[in-house]
Amino acid sequence: MSNNYIDKASEHFKQLLEDQLARVERMEQGEEKTNFAEIDAINIGIIGGDGIGPFIAAETQRVLESLLSDQLSKGKISFRVIDDLTIEKRAEVNQAIPDDVLEKIKQCHVTLKGPTTTPRKGDLWPNIESANVAMRKELDLFANVRPVRVPKDGIDWVFFRENTEGAYALGSNGVDVTDDLALDFTVTTTQGSKRLLRLAFEYADKNNIDKLTLVTKANVVKTTDGKFLKIGYDMAKEYSDITVDDWYIDIMTAKLIDPKRRTQFRVMALPNLYGDILTDEAAEFQGGVGTAGSANIGNKYAMFEAIHGSAPRMVDEGRAQYADPSSMVRAGAMMLRHIGFPDKGKHLEMALDITGQFEKKLTMTGRDDGADGRDFCEYILDTMNDSDLEKKWESYQ
Repeated sequence: MSNNYIDKASEHFKQLLEDQLARVERMEQGEEKTNFAEIDAINIGIIGGDGIGPFIAAETQRVLESLLSDQLSKGKISFRVIDDLTIEKRAEVNQAIPDDVLEKIKQCHVTLKGPTTTPRKGDLWPNIESANVAMRKELDLFANVRPVRVPKDGIDWVFFRENTEGAYALGSNGVDVTDDLALDFTVTTTQGSKRLLRLAFEYADKNNIDKLTLVTKANVVKTTDGKFLKIGYDMAKEYSDITVDDWYIDIMTAKLIDPKRRTQFRVMALPNLYGDILTDEAAEFQGGVGTAGSANIGNKYAMFEAIHGSAPRMVDEGRAQYADPSSMVRAGAMMLRHIGFPDKGKHLEMALDITGQFEKKLTMTGRDDGADGRDFCEYILDTMNDSDLEKKWESYQ
């Protein structure tokens, strides 16, 4: 009987290996990079997602439309609202991303996405793959970039999280060998690690940052994490002006809250799961996951998103309008930089810092004793339109 279990699990594993080897071949072939300077009209997709997502997405779109009003009037920019990336539709068709929705997403150069619900095994919803994980794989968005800045505490971090491999790549493809034995899988490739690490090193180099930290658990997870770490150190030889060190994920979570040590970190590169954990911890210093944006970068496509969940309870309790839009607005600022409007992105980030960390004339509480999303976005726009924006921001540094 045990041989039957092993044979079935082995066949499952064989198929996973074939799929991953095919993915390696695709990465070897490469994909042409999108040059936004050569695009006459940039299509921006707005994906509301689940729960509070449509509320914060609508407010973020309003902010971006105000900043890009000239480009919109000239047809240089267009916004396309993409509905149906909801848990209801995904459950109905039993797909992480419905085919028709994926086609709409691929018609956009970049997308700005609200949170989506990911079912757990045993939930009422089908055990479908995370929409985020599926989108990263479908669009080959290999780098998740998350900045966290808290000037008063000396924190200026940028995390480069590998986005298409690690423990999440096959997160819905584990196998119950028997009722007593379940296995999941983690994946690390040379090609996937190199492209993520190259992006991190290039970012540090172009921004005159002389420190890059690799985060793994290579002392225990020796094969996959060991490969990532070795590639990182090998690549470091090409960047003589950048000092590279490495930390294990468990102690790294502690050192981020060490006031003496945390200011020494600048750029961090790490595998998928560790990046998810560490960036949520890091966001707490900035005001919580509701304030941190995220970029998912590929060669052809890019997706920018809020990093928090869909908060269905807020919707059930009639509080969705009080959801903090800051995370998605900050993702919008990252998107502006990516598509060729660095000054607009910079000023929007300044306004977010001033409104959320310094002035705090309005506060978001998630309830009616605080500001709602519409009022807070008006506060952001008013701050951006202040002729003394840069001087005001610099005064808080």
